[in-house]
Amino acid sequence: MRTAAARPPVERRGSSAVPAEVLQQVKRIELRTRGLVNSRFTGEYHSVFKGMGMEFAEVREYQPGDEVRTIDWNVSARMRRLFVKRFVEERELTVMLIVDCSGSSRGGAGARDKQGVAAELAAVLALTATRNNDRVGLLLHSDRVEHVVPPRKGRRHALRLVRDVLAWPSTSRGTDLGAAFDYAARLLSHRSIVFVVSDFVSPALEKPLTRLSQRHDVVAVVMDDPAERSLPDAGVARLRDAESGVLVEVNTSDPAVRARYAALVRAEQQERQGLLRRLAVDEVVVPLEQGYVEPLTRFFRRRETRARRR
Repeated sequence: MRTAAARPPVERRGSSAVPAEVLQQVKRIELRTRGLVNSRFTGEYHSVFKGMGMEFAEVREYQPGDEVRTIDWNVSARMRRLFVKRFVEERELTVMLIVDCSGSSRGGAGARDKQGVAAELAAVLALTATRNNDRVGLLLHSDRVEHVVPPRKGRRHALRLVRDVLAWPSTSRGTDLGAAFDYAARLLSHRSIVFVVSDFVSPALEKPLTRLSQRHDVVAVVMDDPAERSLPDAGVARLRDAESGVLVEVNTSDPAVRARYAALVRAEQQERQGLLRRLAVDEVVVPLEQGYVEPLTRFFRRRETRARRR
């Protein structure tokens, strides 16, 4: 049982040596993602998120062409002529990456495992935010909050986040997204952009996700592993649960077993999509075999289109 005094480990500079192979992997990820950040995502990120945070500047007299929704009716009533509120764009935003590091996040198809794709995603998002002079932080979780890096600016800081996604030693293999959402809600003092990178297989999500999404702009990035979509016809197989460690024997050649598995996967997907729609949380599904570039591009363009319509 977790005691009330237990606290998630927070980043401490120079607290441990980093294996050379991890640093090399971080460098390879930076090189792979640099072109995407410069050529595709920085401009789209700016057009979607800059202007999301607005602060009040002044009240001035109404001019033809001003939007009706900016009229300050209290001031207008006192002055007996129309006045509007003027807002300016906040200069910096805070981006928080909540990344699943449970047992199920370590799997994947071939070389494109969930952890590696999550690290590349973290690199793209963190470096893009950094290019826009925004602060970015990291929260790693299993069935508890494993590691927290407070939001800061800078390229070196962004690469530190990528390193931690790749190499932080988790203490548990279970998943509890709700605990991560509650911690993030307490940590973030003002409205932020929260990217949640997970397979979203976790109990009791609705209430903590509701609380988080009411105050912050939450984006659900779903890691979709093709090996988990259906059972192969491979005869009797022993399967071990990546989180609980429970070992079961399954006849994967039984059509009824495969049909039942497919039905459960569909139901899980529909439940997740229904919850995200109800809470107006954007979903970005990343198939591991295809990668994150196109799904992330579609997400930015969808958000930009929606913003223009508003």
